[in-house]
Amino acid sequence: MYSVRQYLFPRTLEEAHQLLHNHPSNTIIGGSTYLRLGGKTIDTAVDISRLGLKYIMETEDTIVIGAGTTLREVENSPLLNRYFNGILNKSVRHIVGVQLRNLATVGANVFARFGFSDLNTALLTLDVDVELYQGGLMPLRQFLQKGVGGRDILVKLIIQKSERQASFQMLRNSQGDYAILNAAVSRLENDWRIVVGARPGRCEIAGGASAFLGEGSLTPERIDQATQMAVGEMTFGSNIRGSKEYRQGICPVLIKRAVQEVLAWK
Repeated sequence: MYSVRQYLFPRTLEEAHQLLHNHPSNTIIGGSTYLRLGGKTIDTAVDISRLGLKYIMETEDTIVIGAGTTLREVENSPLLNRYFNGILNKSVRHIVGVQLRNLATVGANVFARFGFSDLNTALLTLDVDVELYQGGLMPLRQFLQKGVGGRDILVKLIIQKSERQASFQMLRNSQGDYAILNAAVSRLENDWRIVVGARPGRCEIAGGASAFLGEGSLTPERIDQATQMAVGEMTFGSNIRGSKEYRQGICPVLIKRAVQEVLAWK
């Protein structure tokens, strides 16, 4: 549980950013769903839900998702379903339940860099930039690796449109639980990306295995070799959902399924 001394609705992003910096414990609030995962005392909750950040729109070259967009809106978006084999829709449709997905936002999911995030794993297979109020544009991969701390505001995601084919795979103990492990794979001609998340650490690209897939003929043996390379590039840990050894065991299975699904798309 968390406690809040005062709850404010800023009228602009500038005001929200100023309020955020007024006290070390001030916190940006979107759906506030993930705050329930731990205990926190907040001096001022800065609710940005009235700043017009809830949208999914298309430009000539990009798809733009506002930080206030809920996971449920991602799940049901016809626009997102038209691109990348609907990987973003598929990545969020099994997260806990509809009630949570109606509250949890894209901005909170990405900004917090949760290790259990299914959405981040799917996004990392695509060409995505994040736009921060103070920090400006930054590649998603760089943001997930380094972060910016809690003193900025994520405004939007910008996804470059392409013919990239993609697949998302995961394993859960139950329908409403977080993933034990997730994996996503994408391909644009010879450019492959293999991403593994919920290890239980945050998602990462298996760079060596990804490059290996793009260098030769995609025989079953080569695909198996790439999956094993990907496992070797990752570190795994244990938590209440699964052991390190179990995650290592299922990782190549999820990656292979994703590769095979990508290859099946015409």
